[in-house]
Amino acid sequence: MKHHRMLAIASLLSILFMTLHLAEDIVRGFEPGGLANLVAIPILVAWLYGALLLADRRSGLVIILLGSVLGMVIPVIHFRAPGGVAGGDIATSRGAFVWVWTLLALGVSSLFAATLAVHGLLTRQKDQSR
Repeated sequence: MKHHRMLAIASLLSILFMTLHLAEDIVRGFEPGGLANLVAIPILVAWLYGALLLADRRSGLVIILLGSVLGMVIPVIHFRAPGGVAGGDIATSRGAFVWVWTLLALGVSSLFAATLAVHGLLTRQKDQSR
């Protein structure tokens, strides 16, 4: 499988997990669910554009890298929060497994996409220096 195809798939998975996680945060009351959450839409669209249309260009790789770093930060924020994911009401609430699984899947897919984006950037740089 070609590098940019794997990168696009990993980015699409990260975007999917990000939207699922944001929806769960709103449903659980971690996010207010107001108009402020609509800021995520242009960010995710830019990430989607970079993944699908620009994955073979430097600008696309940078967009994917930035989106992936954002995706990697979300689990860290939740795991470092007071009480953490395992503490407080979230661990015993209904649907906690899916919420935690989504966080973990988001972290894995984002780290993989970031790794592929960095590899793509380094490969492009090496090819241009020849």
